[in-house]
Amino acid sequence: MQDRHRDVALFRYSLIREAADAALTKAERGAMVRALARREHLGPDGSRVQISRNTIDRWIRAWRVGGFEALVPVPKAVGPKTPVAMLDLAVRLKREAPSRTAAQVVEIMATAGEPAPSQRTIQRHFARLGLNTRPDGSPPEAFGRFEAAAPNDRWTGDALHGPVVEAHKAYLFAFLDDHSRAIPGYRWAHSEDTVRLEAALRHGLAARGVPSSIYVDNGSAFVAAPLLRACAVLGIRLVHSRPGRPQGRGKIERFFRTVRDQFLVEVAARGVASLVELNRLFAAWVETVYHRRPHSETGMAPLERFGAGGPLALPTPDQLHEAFLWSERRMVTRTATVSLHGNTFEVDAALVGRRVELVFDPFDLASVEVRFEGRSMGAGVAHVVGRHTHPMVKPDVTPIAPAASGIDYLGLIEARHAAELAARIDYSGLSSTPVIADTRSETP
Repeated sequence: MQDRHRDVALFRYSLIREAADAALTKAERGAMVRALARREHLGPDGSRVQISRNTIDRWIRAWRVGGFEALVPVPKAVGPKTPVAMLDLAVRLKREAPSRTAAQVVEIMATAGEPAPSQRTIQRHFARLGLNTRPDGSPPEAFGRFEAAAPNDRWTGDALHGPVVEAHKAYLFAFLDDHSRAIPGYRWAHSEDTVRLEAALRHGLAARGVPSSIYVDNGSAFVAAPLLRACAVLGIRLVHSRPGRPQGRGKIERFFRTVRDQFLVEVAARGVASLVELNRLFAAWVETVYHRRPHSETGMAPLERFGAGGPLALPTPDQLHEAFLWSERRMVTRTATVSLHGNTFEVDAALVGRRVELVFDPFDLASVEVRFEGRSMGAGVAHVVGRHTHPMVKPDVTPIAPAASGIDYLGLIEARHAAELAARIDYSGLSSTPVIADTRSETP
């Protein structure tokens, strides 16, 4: 039932995603919602459904207030219609002989002249009380902790609420390799959004390779379409934890506790002037302290255990570029144009009246690629360019002057990290730009 409710929520989100864009005017949103209400849509059960405008507006309002979770249907609390005495008798018969099935219980009640509910009613009641799996009242079976068999089998991603930097709260996006406990990708940011999440993930993919799966929660950044597209392009299986059942997230929560106890406590004592400085110090701490210290559970340093898995399957620059492009669907007007966040592009006249996919870099809305049914139809010709970046691409706060005092523990770590990187730079045969040696398993 939970999976079914989640499928319904995903259908609702996919339907309202474009219309809920905060950059749209009321007139644009109204026209888009009316168009959605006029069409039939493929529902979560595979049938064709038509959604009223009021319902679409209600879903948009719910999503703005409560995010993705607000779109999950709430099951109705319906009291049992079967008399309580009848159900109690069935439970006593089941506990008297735990091997009795629901069909046998119904037959016994009918033979004794007692009124009996249907077999399905008894089955549901037993399942509700846990009598089908533990009729004797024994505790549930305990399972050992899961651990991936090899590096890059599974990454777990999450966000940590950190300190206030430049008068704004900082958030840490991090991905943890389940097997080695290494941190492939990480980034501190001022916004808990998809752009910063993708920056952390892209960093990890380029440095540590492509994982088979990524396990995340249901936060708005982790269910956003750009992340789903990036994983689909790279062949990564994206798994979301079930609401209220965060099993499997203990390792990254333990890492976040280490961050608080060993890194953030020094940040508070030292003082950090900017987000750039926070990211620089954190990279130095991860790569020269956390990654090289033996882990309490594995007995090996995370970087050592990660490297023991053999060569990394690193993505090519072209694969990374394609994976982190964004896409949105638009209807081509009668004048063979499409609009994207206030920008207007001319497309092939053969696409008039068709719904096309616009693929673009969120940091450069001046150019888009037009695709129809998975085929490239060339670049759109820009007519009006009023916005150069996606509305979700927000600038970081301007740095302020630093104010540090006392023993600079993090500064010493940063200096050590810089010295280790410099020692791995191969300056032989270089003209102007140094090239880092092939140490992707060690460099941040």
